[in-house]
Amino acid sequence: MYEKLVALYRAKQLDFSGVTTFNLDEYIGIPASHPQSYRSTMKRSLFDHINIRPECTHLPDGMAKDLDVECSRYEQAISSAGGIDLQLVGIGLNGHLAFNEPLSSLSSRTRTKSLTPQTRAQNADFFGCVEKVPSRAITMGVGTILESRWCVLLATGESKAEILFKAVEGPINSVVTASALQLHKRCTVVCDEAAAARLEHKEYYRWTFANEPEWEPYRHLAG
Repeated sequence: MYEKLVALYRAKQLDFSGVTTFNLDEYIGIPASHPQSYRSTMKRSLFDHINIRPECTHLPDGMAKDLDVECSRYEQAISSAGGIDLQLVGIGLNGHLAFNEPLSSLSSRTRTKSLTPQTRAQNADFFGCVEKVPSRAITMGVGTILESRWCVLLATGESKAEILFKAVEGPINSVVTASALQLHKRCTVVCDEAAAARLEHKEYYRWTFANEPEWEPYRHLAG
């Protein structure tokens, strides 16, 4: 996705000069300069290749001396910026949203979270081994995410099929944190056929996408 955004910028179809970003999360205990920090990942994948102003890119500080104060500061920074207009999220194999692991409060705000063994194992390749993956992170809360004006959930691949089904068509519960997005006033799920394999109402979704006027500007992207 970041590669496509960079390509659109280079083709002069996107302008990031007026954009402010707030990342969902950051690992605790590694500096921003660490190659696997989300600050480094964002710079490498997106920020260094577009015309966004560095001072307008925001991430939590995982090295803050007082993590509770840092979490409150981040919430206030989001509020001071006017809130989140467009929130992009993925979904973990255990249904986590940002780093809101299973059993997270659905009204939670930005805070620290301990990462599950499954989440750490998913990220092990980035660090070389699971032992090097930080065990904690600062994450936007579920309640913070639900306050965004438009939320887009991106999921690809067959490994996400079962959990996407639970999040989209299953009951709302804190075990599958992403199921809270059913409460969002405007949430769009973007997925490929593999990730959509378990969805029981696929034909209705396809019909809606093909026929509802609000989707007209986006239909060319589905080809």
